[in-house]
Formats: sequence, C-alpha cells, structure tokens
Amino acid sequence: MLMFSKEIYIQRRLRLREQVQSGLILLLGNHEAPMNYVANTYHFRQDSSFLYFLGLDEPGLAAVIDLDAGGETLFGTDATVDDVVWMGVQPTLRAKADSAGIAAVSPYATLAGTLRAAVEKGRTVHFLPPYRSYNKILLHEWLGIPPAAQKEQASPALIRAVVALRIKKELCEIAEIEKACAVGYRMHLAAMAQCRAGAKESDIAGAIEGIAIAGGAVSFPVILSQNGETLHNHDHSQTLTDGRLLVIDAGAETRLHYASDYTRTLPAGGRFTARQKEIYNIVLEANNHAVCTAKPGITYRSVHLEAAKIITCGLQALGLMTGDADESVAAGAHALFFPHGLGHQMGLDVHDMEDMGENYVGYDDETQRAEQFGLGSLRMGRRLQEGFCITVEPGIYFIPALIAQWKSDGKLSRFINYPKAEEYIGFGGVRLEDDILITADGCRLLGERRIPITTDDVEAAING
Repeated sequence: MLMFSKEIYIQRRLRLREQVQSGLILLLGNHEAPMNYVANTYHFRQDSSFLYFLGLDEPGLAAVIDLDAGGETLFGTDATVDDVVWMGVQPTLRAKADSAGIAAVSPYATLAGTLRAAVEKGRTVHFLPPYRSYNKILLHEWLGIPPAAQKEQASPALIRAVVALRIKKELCEIAEIEKACAVGYRMHLAAMAQCRAGAKESDIAGAIEGIAIAGGAVSFPVILSQNGETLHNHDHSQTLTDGRLLVIDAGAETRLHYASDYTRTLPAGGRFTARQKEIYNIVLEANNHAVCTAKPGITYRSVHLEAAKIITCGLQALGLMTGDADESVAAGAHALFFPHGLGHQMGLDVHDMEDMGENYVGYDDETQRAEQFGLGSLRMGRRLQEGFCITVEPGIYFIPALIAQWKSDGKLSRFINYPKAEEYIGFGGVRLEDDILITADGCRLLGERRIPITTDDVEAAING
C-alpha cells in the first residue's frame, strides 16, 4: 500500500473531528465499476476525500467516525482464496486499518446496520455529496434518501470541514504535485517533439498518455485538437496541417493521485504565423501578469479581471475590440473571446474537490459567484491563502456560434468589432496554462522547469 505516514492520516482525522461536532461521519470509498461486463472494470480510482483521510487505495472500503463516542471503524471484506487466485495475496482488513491508524474493523455487510441504528436513534449521519451511481444506491438503501435528493441532503458541516482541511496543501502534498508537474513537463515536451504537419493528433495524444501512465495516470482525459475554439475538445481524429494551431491541455496524476494540469498551444507546422503570434502573445502577457500578481490576501477574481483587461487591451490594439477597457471588462465584453475562468484549485483532483460543489471550494461568504457570462465560469474567485495550489489559464478563442449569436443579438456592440471578429473564424484558440503555489509573499510556478511558453522557445522545442 503506497501511502504517506500513518500519523498524517491520524492527524487529519483529528482535525476533522474538531470541525464537525456530533453524530457519525461516513467516509465512503469507491467500488470497482464495470466497463462492459462485471469482470472487465474501468481502472479503479479511489474517492479523493477517502484517500485524504485514510490513504487506502483499494475498492470496497468505508469508514465511520463516531464523533460522540470517539471511535473509528474501517468497514471492508477480506479477500477469499478465489480473489487471491486472480489478484495475488491481498492485505487483510486489519492490516489496512493498522496502516491508517484505525483501531476497529468490521465486515462491510455490517455497515448498513450501523447507519440504520444511528438514524433510528435520531443521530446525524454526515456524508459528502456522492458522484458514483453505486454509492448513491447504497446511500438510498442505508439512509432512505433517494439519489436525486442526496446532493441537497449531504452535510454542509462536513463539506466545509473537508474543504477547509484539503484546500491548503501540506508539504508532503506539494512534493507529490511537483512530481505530477515533472511528468506533465515530459508530456508536453514529447508533444512538441512530435508536432509537425502530417502528424496525427491521435498519435500525439497516445504518446503523452503513455508518459502519464508510466508515472501513474492521466489526471483527466487529454484535450488535444486543432479545433481549439472548443474548450474541452477530446476528439483526436485530425491530421496536423501547416498554418493551424494545436491546443494541448493535459496533465498527470502520481501514484498517490496528486495532479498536474498544463496547457500549451503549438503551431502545427512548426512556426507561428504573424497573426498567431499577435493573439498568442496577448495570452502569454495575461498569463505572466497573473503569475506575478497572485499572492495571499487578494481575491482570485481580481486576478482574473486583470487578466481580462490585458486581453481586452490586446484585442483593442488589433481592432477586435473598442471603447474604454475598464468599462468593457465590467460589461463582460471580453467573454466573447475569453469565456472561461482564469483557474481552479488543484490537488488530489485536477479540479480539486469539485465533487463538493465549486461554490464551497472556489467561493465563500465573502466572495460570491457572479452570474455574468464568462465571469460566472470562474471556478476559483475567493481570497488567496498560502498553501493554495491553483492553475493560471487565460485564453483567447474565436467560436463561430458564439460570435454569430452575439452579433445577431447586437450584444455589447459598442465594445466589439464584429466584422473584424468574423475575419478570425477558423483561427481556433490559444490557451496557456501553468500551475502555481501561493506562498507567504506571492506565488511560484510548480515544477522544476517551466514548459516552453514563449513563441521562440516553443518553436525551438518543436524544431529541435
């Protein structure tokens, strides 16, 4: 079992106890998920909060923390001889509990009775919002809560406590994220080495996925496409064509499941055109400015808006936008070209704790999510604190359907030169993403080396 030291998990659960006052805490691990028949399963991925508090990376486990009596119990099932035939010798439930510092163990089949008895006594069972269908079925059977109501009835006290603990990364976690960043670096360098006219997107995607799997896993399905105006484009069916841009958004996950997340935009023919450089360098300026600006005590929403202003001023210089830059950003006109947020939390999940709900993770009582198009897609707006690991990923995109809709509606036409914008249809998009750690007095890029990002360095990496 690959874990941090037992004491780390014990201390994490003690801190969790301090923040949730009474009742039972149910930490529900994941189960194997069949791909197309029961014995052929998807690659197993443990629940991230279960990993955070117990470190146990095997299916079919759950833990209950009794906040009133003070006990902790690990529920699971010991391997049978048939299991050993197919999977080899497995650690016992007792050995798993010992490795996580848990005193009591019980068969998984007894968990239902434990929870039902608590409910009958009027005790609160705290659980996190489930996202796996099988776990939703179990919660329905155990607690009588229909799957459609489980997200709403999940424990706000437990969610807030888990977010408060997981959001600031410990030194051991930062070290793991750095490992994931090192693999991410190799992935993107390999993509640059293979980026040439005539190459297949699928070949490049396969090559970088292989690098990630060698170090653990991909942290999310690879986004790699010359149609970069589609923000999350997982189609890899095209052949690279000179004059087009290739957006690659890809990261790695270590064997302890900590993630990296990088994006680079490459000239498919090996050299940027003059027009591509103009757009690319606006995005690069926004990225660099955000990295220089992010620090404890300021909101990430303010950093996002500064990046939006840089994008707006750059597009004004090219004749794509007009008017006062501050008024334009306040109105959200830049979102025609930059329709997503500047970044998100990162850790055990590439979008860390998104299963809890973004408003718990990226926002708080002080900073509320906006409803404005574009700004409303900012996953992380709250005030920055030392220990946050977040992404910085500004972009500019020319999305034909969005341009057509806004033009038809006459939306914000005082700020947007629609005829000029239409000249860029077919351009694609540019996104540049780095991972940063908020430090005591600013931030630093994660990873030993920055993936080539200037146009000169990108071209040099592609052309050897």
